[in-house]
Amino acid sequence: MLRLMSLAGGMAGALALSQFPEFSQQYLQRLAGKVDALEKMAGEFDASAEAAGLSREAALASLSGNAFAGLHQADLRTTFGELDRLRSDLALLREAGPVERTLLPHRFLDTETFAATWADFQPAVPATTAGMATGALGYLGGWAAVSILVSILVSPFRRREGGRARV
Repeated sequence: MLRLMSLAGGMAGALALSQFPEFSQQYLQRLAGKVDALEKMAGEFDASAEAAGLSREAALASLSGNAFAGLHQADLRTTFGELDRLRSDLALLREAGPVERTLLPHRFLDTETFAATWADFQPAVPATTAGMATGALGYLGGWAAVSILVSILVSPFRRREGGRARV
C-alpha cells in the first residue's frame, strides 16, 4: 500500500512540476508586456519633465499643492518603484533557464501577472527537455513526500514483535 501511495504521489508531483517550464514562460511573456507598458508611461513622463526643464524627481516634487496632485505624485512614485522591481525580476527570469526558474519562486510575485497567467494557462504534455526534467524532479519529490508522510502516519500503528517493528 505504501508503494502504491508513493507511486501516486510521485506521478502527481511529476504531472504538476512538469507544467512549470511552460507556465513560467507564459508568465515571463506577460511580465515583459507589463514592463514594456510601464516603461512607455515612464518614458512619456520623463519626456514631459525634460521638456519642462525638470528631472523626474523635480517633476514629481512639483506635483503637490492640492489633494489630487499629491495623490497623483504618490501613484507615480509607486508605479516607478514597481517598474524597477519588475525590471529586476524580468532580467533575472530571462537569464535563468526553464529548470532554473523553479528555484526562483520569489521572482513570480507580481500577483496581477501571476493571476492572469494562471487564468489562461492550460496544461500540456511536457515535450521539452525542461518539462521532462522538472517532471522527473516532481516525481522524486512527490514520491518522497508521500513515502515520508505515510511512514509517519503508519508508524504508531505498527506492531512490535521481539523488540522489532513489524509492518
